[in-house]
Amino acid sequence: MSKGFASSYRLVLLAVAIVGGFCALGVRLVFLHVIDREELVRVVEKARRQIIAEPARRGDIVSSRATARGNLQERALDRRESILATSRSMIILGVDPQSLRPEDEKKWPQLAELIGLPLRDLERVFRTKTRPVTAKGEAAEANPFLSALAGKTEEEAEEPDFVAESQANDAVDANGERPIRWAKLSENVSEGTYTLIRQLNIRGVYGNRVYRRTYPHNSLAAHLIGYVNKAGEAADGVERYADFYLRGRDGWREGERDGKGREVAQFRTREVAPSDGYSVVLSIDTAVQHMAEEELANIAATLNPQKATIIISDPNTGFIWAMANYPTFDLNTYSKIPKSQQRVMRNVAVADIYEPGSTFKIVALSGALNEGVVTPETRFDCSITSVMDDLGKMRSLPGEDHRFTEPLSVAQIASKSSNRGAAQLAIQLGRQRFYDYAHAFGFGERTGFPVGAEENGVLTSPKSPNWDGLTITRMPMGHSVDATALQMHMAMGVIASGGELLRPQIIREIRDASGEVVYRYGPVVKHRAISTQTARTMRRLLQGVVIEGTGRQAAIPNFEVAGKTGSTQKLIDGVYSSQHHVASFVGFFPASQPQVAISVIVDDANPLKGPYASGGTVAAPSFKRLGEQLIQYLDIRPVYSEAGTSNLAMGGLRR
Repeated sequence: MSKGFASSYRLVLLAVAIVGGFCALGVRLVFLHVIDREELVRVVEKARRQIIAEPARRGDIVSSRATARGNLQERALDRRESILATSRSMIILGVDPQSLRPEDEKKWPQLAELIGLPLRDLERVFRTKTRPVTAKGEAAEANPFLSALAGKTEEEAEEPDFVAESQANDAVDANGERPIRWAKLSENVSEGTYTLIRQLNIRGVYGNRVYRRTYPHNSLAAHLIGYVNKAGEAADGVERYADFYLRGRDGWREGERDGKGREVAQFRTREVAPSDGYSVVLSIDTAVQHMAEEELANIAATLNPQKATIIISDPNTGFIWAMANYPTFDLNTYSKIPKSQQRVMRNVAVADIYEPGSTFKIVALSGALNEGVVTPETRFDCSITSVMDDLGKMRSLPGEDHRFTEPLSVAQIASKSSNRGAAQLAIQLGRQRFYDYAHAFGFGERTGFPVGAEENGVLTSPKSPNWDGLTITRMPMGHSVDATALQMHMAMGVIASGGELLRPQIIREIRDASGEVVYRYGPVVKHRAISTQTARTMRRLLQGVVIEGTGRQAAIPNFEVAGKTGSTQKLIDGVYSSQHHVASFVGFFPASQPQVAISVIVDDANPLKGPYASGGTVAAPSFKRLGEQLIQYLDIRPVYSEAGTSNLAMGGLRR
């Protein structure tokens, strides 16, 4: 007779099964926690552990406000600034094809529309779940973000790049392929778009935040600002020069992720916050820079030059307010410039040299006056064709653009731009002293300008074999010497500053992420070139160039304008051409109290009237137009004498 449902046999069988299960579980636990523990922990840590980089934000490059009056402290506190370069937060969007769910497929069209990607391309990326294991691919796994750019030009890197990456610890299948764990969909997703993408809740689609460099003013001051390339490297301009301050320091955090690849914040173990880069404040004023670039556009449209440069600065401090070149380029699309046209990226104001022509005559004039060998009233016969040099040898004199039948005073040599007069002044100095003054004015060496691959220029020493019998008579008129536009600008600045050669400056301040000033730059005097009295005399002589000489088209009514024209023939195949010229006007105003210096250099202009592109007809009018705008913008007032009239006498030079 049965004793019930739970017979002794069944009870024993159940007990054995339970005990066996616990024994199996125990054995498994021993394997997991004792025998295979180290290997399993290593695998789990690889799968769950992660180090996430926190990119630092690159500092901004901003402009400052040019001020014609006031001390440096007042100028530094003027915060009317404009951002020239900044960093935008962007998302690199990718997908883990292994994590995709079938039920999310209906959301794919919405995602494709949000990121501007054809649906067929999106589906191709989503459905490609493995990749062949190759030497190139394995090497790329070490850094999946940089591998996206490997083997591509920067122009190609602008396009969507569907790079697929695998995890090194994923097994390789029988076909020699490894599962794809990340494939890039887009590298330029905005924060707002990424918010909408996250709302779609497509598992496996995620993004990594990066900062992209952008230039709000496009081509404005492009040759000065420089750019950051696609690899995040500062490539040129202030971006490169001040990279130490701008780049900041990336942070990172170490933690764990769950099965969906999401960070588990409570398991975060270590964290280092990023340190954002410092901001760099330039002396460039966007309004003044815009004036210069607008004038260059006008020059390009009317004269069709090969290239042209305009420099505007504070002659009392050496700070550059504008440096513009034609042709130019857009900083936001630099990577799309064909190699054949990349010359437009050269900062020709400092990277190209030219024979300055008659603007260089300020060296012989200043040197002779400074040494006391002449006065402004000393006269020279400029009709002669040869003269004895300081070595007692007869030297031929250069030709003149105009015939002078009467002796010219030193003041007239300046105003009428006499080549023979300048040569005789240099001979009065002697070759060595003349060379020393040219060197003192900054020729033959870099100015110290920090950006633009600056050239030294060429200034031949009297001790050099290249100094021949004609050099002493040709160099004073600006031949047999090569200079950059900035060297010529700073040389004229010697006269405007009162005799000192200043270092050109472009950076005013360095500020930390909170806006506090870390370092402030001030004027740097390289050395004294001429006396203050000589500088004053030269200012009056250079006024005569504008009042009654070759620079009359630079005159601004009721303002003392001082400057010098330059018109030099270009060397074409080793021969000076009568059809190709570099025309220039370099000057400042007001002459007695200089507040702004302007240089206009136009290479190979094609003037509308006549074949001769002189500095007086090509560059001087641009100087005037810029000067009139700057008078209004900087609120520059005329300088008046005690009698209440302007120091500029309309009939001649006031002495």
